[in-house]
Amino acid sequence: MGKIKGKLRKRKSTRRQSSMASLVVVVAVVFVCAVVVLKAGDLYQKSKELEATEIALEQKIEQANIERENLIAQEQYMMTNEYIEDVAKEKLGLVYPDEIVIKPAE
Repeated sequence: MGKIKGKLRKRKSTRRQSSMASLVVVVAVVFVCAVVVLKAGDLYQKSKELEATEIALEQKIEQANIERENLIAQEQYMMTNEYIEDVAKEKLGLVYPDEIVIKPAE
């Protein structure tokens, strides 16, 4: 009878060990799943922030391209005779010999 009690004790202890091992595995899996879900949330938030940054940078690029086009147009205008005449009239007060200058009263 002593041998039978020893075998029953071994079975009960192995069942306890296997159930404890299963519990540890389940807890580990739940922990890993929780970490993965939290990291996925962080990555999603980071993705949204990067999208907003990308949109802002694209708008800045568009504004810079518009400014560049305006500067090119201004440069081309400054190379014309019309610009030279406008500057000569406004800043230097020069006029053609056959022009009459009418200034408003101050």
